[in-house]
Amino acid sequence: MKKIFFSFAAILAILTMSCNTTKSQVEQDIRDRKLVSAAARAELTKKADKAAIKEAKKLIKEGWKIAPGALPIEKQLDRTYAMQYEYNSDGYPKYIVAEGMSIGANYDAAKMQALELAKQNLAGQIQTEITALIENTVANEQMDRGDAASVTRSVNASKNVIAQSIGRVLPVVEVYREGRHKNREVLVRLAYSQDMVFETVKKAVKQDLENRGEKLHGQLDDILQFKK
Repeated sequence: MKKIFFSFAAILAILTMSCNTTKSQVEQDIRDRKLVSAAARAELTKKADKAAIKEAKKLIKEGWKIAPGALPIEKQLDRTYAMQYEYNSDGYPKYIVAEGMSIGANYDAAKMQALELAKQNLAGQIQTEITALIENTVANEQMDRGDAASVTRSVNASKNVIAQSIGRVLPVVEVYREGRHKNREVLVRLAYSQDMVFETVKKAVKQDLENRGEKLHGQLDDILQFKK
């Protein structure tokens, strides 16, 4: 009988501890959510940067509006500017910002096309930056000019592949205005991680080099080493 009593007491103690632990976790979750909610409210009420406010006024004057439920234009721009001023430990920008604008018969069609144009813009910026890196490598005599030409050729050939490989993206700025015949003109800006972009670039360019029979993977890795 004592053994049964002791077993029951032990089980009761374990259940009590478990309930206390669960209660503690729930309370912590509630506290965390309150902190996140407070931070979001503080961010929303914080005054935007002067440059963001100035550009927002210009866009509003030109007839641009926000979609229902979206952040105010000045807040969207403020977030974009903040991301543009973020740098990694090596002193390079953490994000690349690209813009796309398109007109469509409806909002969704115009937005989709604007996103595709922004991706092409993004790929073009990457193409230009890598080409500059290759030229700098040649200037420092760290790479043979013939090999550099092969890598540059692959970079140029891979622009569309890079744009298509970027995948699903969320715009940091999304505004629209009404055009003629009730068309919708949509403007989007993307802020995309440099690390993610250059990983995409490596895959696309390496594949093109392989297709050409070029064995320059090592040189490409060296060129993009600082982006890791």
